[in-house]
Amino acid sequence: MTVPPPPTEPDAPVRDPGAQPERTRLAWRRTTLSFAIVAVLAVRLALHQEGSAAAAVGAALGLLALVAFLAVAQRRIRAVDRPAPEVQDVRVAVGAAACVAALALFGAVMVL
Repeated sequence: MTVPPPPTEPDAPVRDPGAQPERTRLAWRRTTLSFAIVAVLAVRLALHQEGSAAAAVGAALGLLALVAFLAVAQRRIRAVDRPAPEVQDVRVAVGAAACVAALALFGAVMVL
């Protein structure tokens, strides 16, 4: 027994994915790679600063921000592959922005 396709509205546009999902996926991967490079360099800088406890905590927080950003990016990469991707949730956008802000703050503290 086959399941009939879901009803569609007559005015609903047919999604032609074209290259847009691929461009979006590549943009997220490029951003994730840049984030990872910056996080690793910041952690490396933190570990070379006399081994203080503050540097170790900062390095751990930088790596935690990286892991959180990876989770957000992976979720968005998977969402783009769907035939009708959902609109990005505001919490996801705020989470990604918070990860970037945390890494920028960590970098600023390490430079000072």
